[in-house]
Amino acid sequence: MSERGPDEAEIEPYTGPAGGWGSLRSVSEILPRERVSPAALAELARQNKPDGFQCVSCAWSKPHPPHAAEFCEEGAKATAWELTTRRTTPAFFQEHSLTELRGWADYDLEQHGRLTDPLRYDAATDRYVVVPWETAFAEIGARLKTIEPERTIFYASGRASLETSYMYQLLARMYGHQNLPDSSNMCHESTSVGLKAAIGVPVGTVRLEDFETCDAIFFFGQNVGTNSPRMLHQLRSARKRGVEIITFNPLRERGLERFTDPQNPIEMATRGETVISTQYHQVRAGGDLAAMTGIAKYVIAADDAAQASGGPRVIDHAFIAEHCHDYAAFADYVRATDWDEIVRASGLPREAIEQAAAVYARSKAVLGIYGMGLTQHVKGVENVRMLVNLLLMRGNVGRPGAGPCPVRGHSNVQGQRTVGITEKPELAPLDSLKARYGFEPPREKGRDTIAACEGVIDGSVRAFVSLGGNFLRAVPETVLMEEGWAKLDLSVQIATKLNRSHLVPAAGATYLLPCLGRIELDEQASGPQIVTMEDSTSVIHPSRGRVTPASPNLRSEPAIVAGIAKALLPPNPSVDWDGWVADYARVRDEIAAIFPNFFNDFNARLKEPGGFWKGNKAAGRIWATPSGKAEFLVPSDLDAAGFADAEGRLRLITVRSNDQFNTTVYGYDDRFRGIKGTRKVVMMNRADIARWGLTDGQIVTLESDAEDGRARAVPDLRIVEYDVPDGCIAAYYPECNPLIAVSHHAEESHVPAAKTVPVRIRAQAA
Repeated sequence: MSERGPDEAEIEPYTGPAGGWGSLRSVSEILPRERVSPAALAELARQNKPDGFQCVSCAWSKPHPPHAAEFCEEGAKATAWELTTRRTTPAFFQEHSLTELRGWADYDLEQHGRLTDPLRYDAATDRYVVVPWETAFAEIGARLKTIEPERTIFYASGRASLETSYMYQLLARMYGHQNLPDSSNMCHESTSVGLKAAIGVPVGTVRLEDFETCDAIFFFGQNVGTNSPRMLHQLRSARKRGVEIITFNPLRERGLERFTDPQNPIEMATRGETVISTQYHQVRAGGDLAAMTGIAKYVIAADDAAQASGGPRVIDHAFIAEHCHDYAAFADYVRATDWDEIVRASGLPREAIEQAAAVYARSKAVLGIYGMGLTQHVKGVENVRMLVNLLLMRGNVGRPGAGPCPVRGHSNVQGQRTVGITEKPELAPLDSLKARYGFEPPREKGRDTIAACEGVIDGSVRAFVSLGGNFLRAVPETVLMEEGWAKLDLSVQIATKLNRSHLVPAAGATYLLPCLGRIELDEQASGPQIVTMEDSTSVIHPSRGRVTPASPNLRSEPAIVAGIAKALLPPNPSVDWDGWVADYARVRDEIAAIFPNFFNDFNARLKEPGGFWKGNKAAGRIWATPSGKAEFLVPSDLDAAGFADAEGRLRLITVRSNDQFNTTVYGYDDRFRGIKGTRKVVMMNRADIARWGLTDGQIVTLESDAEDGRARAVPDLRIVEYDVPDGCIAAYYPECNPLIAVSHHAEESHVPAAKTVPVRIRAQAA
């Protein structure tokens, strides 16, 4: 499969539902493309099962007992992608230089197949060449010893297991730094900061069973049909029992409109559908904060009227008096906020907001579900805090069927933070690590993703070790990042497939270390190993791989981390790297010793059917905040975008297709949006196309309109007429990352503000 030119793509609106036959066809197309063997194909039956493996894509919760097929279209693609029989061997790199490969598309790089051997970049030939594992470890360790630890980054992708993540953070801290950014920094760090400040925990309080007892769901900025399709089962069941689902999202996403359950024979035979959203409000990019303020304004006005008339109150004042702090200041702010300003900032009519607010006011148990449509804005933390404000007003935190429910992306991104992958010293158990392992951990704050990017660009970062991921494609400021990356003293990439981050060699040394995939058999000295991960609802699950590895020369992620650690660090009698690799249960014992509140009896509890819940204080209405209560926040602005509208300026929303996961592109068909054969598009509404003197199908360039004035551009995009709010456009991530200034990020959390990027549009010469 090759990407077509933007003028050759097929654009035809998709009329079907999410799921259904379209989903089955999509899965049936990728399996032969990846040349998945029949034996590997059988692994789909074990996906997300108690005795199987945890999906390598999204982190959505796993029900117990599981469905017969506990995988979705996206999960099946991720499994096929990992179990492909295609291979990228050393011979491939003899045929292709890195200069040549930088001209390949992202899809073509990863589609070539699994890496098979450890490699080192040879500058003389501009090629990767084989290097023995022990030689690679020795050279990496020797070079790291010459670099100040604080000038080194240890990045972690969200798919690494709890065991690997624990070992990785210990390696970093024993080496001497806390520069431990991970993929959470790019998406849900606004959640970690916002929820921690508001309710005392950095994660949501909702469990899967809450979907069975809620009577309303408020959905903000999360494309369930593409990013976590298995959640559609819970949403469908909720709708079947009459739960109202109120959606706020700039684009109309098919998974939030209609769903056909592929596991329901009657629905499949009759092409039956379930309507998911009972209300769908296309808020402008950055307008969720205003919309939520409008809901709060309606509820407070209704409560004031009830008090005046002696009727039943709308707000749960007893809950607020016992459990909350600073409600009065918040209520005063909401009362004083003008409806005209709410309407302008949200892009919604007052009547639409009040229609949604009426549902909230009469509902007794409300789930607040959200994704990066709330977090990836300059005011992303305030977005999260405002949603919590809404939930607290009616006591919708810490009771069945209610609470905040952030939908995490990568499969173990939440778990990595739990076991110490953090740049924040206050979140790491530094004293416990010191006592157990006899070293002095660094106490200063490390670099998050944005600070890591700044360091690469300005040269203060000299080495970058990446545990999975495709950092150069995932982050903003693509051009400057690649220029800075090429000046590094060391780049170490632990990966399963080739990607763009592997093709920009460091000036010093570059290593590409291939690892086992999660679905593959991990055989160590004590026998086959299991690994663990945490889902979006804080449930810990075991994962057992059993497929024959893609190459006998692969090593597991824990073994690679240990190999680097032994080459870099002096021997420590309290840290048995070899013993931990021989038996991952010993790593889990270490995790339990350092995090006893979450992981006591870790190994024993892995036998619990459906995994075990690590606990959540806020779910029990225990607020680990300075005041000892849940905190209301008065927002600083109604507009989460963080920049003013200006003549000629548009708000770009970066989106993913249903043929990709994060930076991994499975193909060029975005079925739900009716775009086939290309990703080089910009979605724009009819009125804006005419306003700018453009036409549907025209080829244009997007240019950055950031306040720093730096020239940034993405050319050769085809205009596709699409239903997006006025003044807003949408285009694909990561192709549009070059337009995002590294300085354009969420306040406090530093998440790249990729859902409201200031840009201008320019027609290209025919």
